[in-house]
Amino acid sequence: MAPATATSAAREILTRLHDVMAARTNAQAKLNQVVQIIGEALTSEVCSIYLLRDGVLELFATRGLKQEAVHVTKLALGEGLVGTIAEQVETLNLDEATSHPDFAYKPETGEELYHGFAGVPIVRREQAVGVLCVQHADPRRYDDVEIEALQTVAMVLAELIAGAGLIDENSPAARGIHETGPVRLTGLKLVEGMGRGHAVYHQPRVHIEHTVAEDTDVERHRVISAFTKMREQIERMTSQAEFGVAGEHQDVLQTYKMFAYDEGWIRRINEAIDSGLTAEAAIERVQQRTRMRMREIADPLLADRMHDLEDLSNRLLRIVSGQLGTAAQMGLRQDSILIARNLGPAELLEYDRRRLKGVVLEEGSLTAHVTIVARAMGIPVIGRVRDVRRTIAEGDFLLLDSTQGAVLVRPTAPMDEAFETKLEIGLKRRAEFAAMRDLPPLTTDGLRVTLMVNAGLRDDVAALDVTGADGIGLFRTEFQFLVSATLPRRERQQRLYRDVLEAAGDRPVIFRTVDIGGDKTLPYMNHDGAEAEENPAMGWRAIRLALERDALMKAQARALLEAAAGRTLHVMFPMVSEPWEFDEARALFETQRQWIDKRNRPLPLAIKYGTMLEVPALAEVLDLILPKLDFLSIGTNDLTQFLFAADRAHPKLAERYDWLSPAILRFIGRVAAQGDAAGVNVAVCGEMGGRTLEAMALIGLGIERLSITPAAVGPVKAMIRTLDAKALREQMQAWLAFPPADMRSELILWAERRQVTIV
Repeated sequence: MAPATATSAAREILTRLHDVMAARTNAQAKLNQVVQIIGEALTSEVCSIYLLRDGVLELFATRGLKQEAVHVTKLALGEGLVGTIAEQVETLNLDEATSHPDFAYKPETGEELYHGFAGVPIVRREQAVGVLCVQHADPRRYDDVEIEALQTVAMVLAELIAGAGLIDENSPAARGIHETGPVRLTGLKLVEGMGRGHAVYHQPRVHIEHTVAEDTDVERHRVISAFTKMREQIERMTSQAEFGVAGEHQDVLQTYKMFAYDEGWIRRINEAIDSGLTAEAAIERVQQRTRMRMREIADPLLADRMHDLEDLSNRLLRIVSGQLGTAAQMGLRQDSILIARNLGPAELLEYDRRRLKGVVLEEGSLTAHVTIVARAMGIPVIGRVRDVRRTIAEGDFLLLDSTQGAVLVRPTAPMDEAFETKLEIGLKRRAEFAAMRDLPPLTTDGLRVTLMVNAGLRDDVAALDVTGADGIGLFRTEFQFLVSATLPRRERQQRLYRDVLEAAGDRPVIFRTVDIGGDKTLPYMNHDGAEAEENPAMGWRAIRLALERDALMKAQARALLEAAAGRTLHVMFPMVSEPWEFDEARALFETQRQWIDKRNRPLPLAIKYGTMLEVPALAEVLDLILPKLDFLSIGTNDLTQFLFAADRAHPKLAERYDWLSPAILRFIGRVAAQGDAAGVNVAVCGEMGGRTLEAMALIGLGIERLSITPAAVGPVKAMIRTLDAKALREQMQAWLAFPPADMRSELILWAERRQVTIV
């Protein structure tokens, strides 16, 4: 089939299929006609349909293969090319079928005569219930337009086989089999917290009754009308967001709104209608393509953008079909834990925050738009939870502890009591910590420790007043870049920085210059066609990228300098490996300062320059860089993985290397001593400082400044106020000289004997 005739051929197939579906013949006769129609239209010698029955894929109809193989040839999920397509829910297009590693020869079919192969899954309720494939005698790949036609036809076939009762009613996909006893599911902590409530699925099923259009003009008008209504909804939500003040979550909503006006998306839906699909089927068809693309996207940020588009597709599908909306539209009748594959930020905002106690996502990531909004709303979230739909039924009682990255499904009474106790203890502890807000973090022997918080959103600054922290020790400026559809203009950056400084008042704010690149890629930045990095954490990121793309850093420098007019500005450079990188970054800021000064514009009263110590190489040249620094901050997250050559995100390595290892402690202790000798403040920012036992060890090493999450301030302050720092430092010297076999156990025992508050 030539590309120019692809749409018309697909429409011809659908028209003929419509007649087949309307005929009063049995299901087998209909399928026999279907393979003939498709084979002829695609000029393929073979067209076959496999359906999932009793857990295996059975050849139900064929044109070109031996008829005696029908209902005899069977493949397990994952077996052969057909089994792979069904298991992975993906398309295969091969010029030589036998060259694929999953090829499995079935002699009874006579398929040895054929070389070219293409197959697509037949999908119903997001599960593969069969496979449609074509084969050609000559070795050739099918054109993209032919694959599109096959995928469109497969969608219509799903309706036909469901209507004929050929869906395997015994399969888990069809029945929605759920466990009956208590189950513990684990996932990724996205937003910390605890919640209990009944399972509510965000997305009720939208059942598409008809896939083949009677009148494409009518279907196109239905889509136009639905788009208009959807845009009105989005405009209303973005204007009525509850947050009141501007924040990055509003930037997220603006990006989300941008998708609602995307002409490319509208065009793809109209093209699907032109091929002969109804409005509902066209939206679903484009949505299926989006899901398949999402599986191929390695870039987490781009994948998150695709999730926003999926969310809008669901909304559009509900509007055009006139079926029930999300659980938000129906209202939450009791305390609920929301279950979803993924959520768009606007959809989360629709829920009643009084009833919504948590969210469980099958997908999701730390940089997803919904995570940013949920954090601002204070709703606990865990993501990447497997087997959700198989395990959790609507209405099941759930206990969500995102701190542990876990959800308990249908807990027993003792489990619920234990959770309730933990929840009450947590509430009591938080109340105790809140009562300490105005007390200084002072050790029993009089050492004043500086406790600061990490932040990245404008709204995070409120944590200063809530926790009584001394300031912001790390403001991650890249968040504004990550949630924007385009590079944030200097004026917009300046507005954010000024708002943060004004909210902080007299308390210092240390702005870390933008740390993007590596695993924080931005779709609007051209990476010169470079291939994906094998190890992005150690790649072209942070100061390395900023010094090359100096226009980006110049804009940020001016924004920071102008925002801090009349105040002291603290600037910190990330991922510095050698002193010359710090020198160049500082010189860039100074050049911008001079530019502003020449124009008689107000400047900061003073500028304090510092750097992150994350790359171990910098520790070997501290004598060269410390005289140039106003402060130094040890970034323990990256430092640990670089020292141990261990990816901290790798599940098998996450717990293998301990922060309380003598190697880490000796390293930090040496840096702290050199900083003290040079009169330079040395801080620790990262997860290590937010854990009470690890924070205690850091103070024992001579660290007197910590920058941690707001939630950790109370527990760490409580620990500090029960600690004898001098006694610990003496003990740490002995331990580091002759490390015990288990440093962690020794520290716990030491704390217990001296009644230091460790939680």
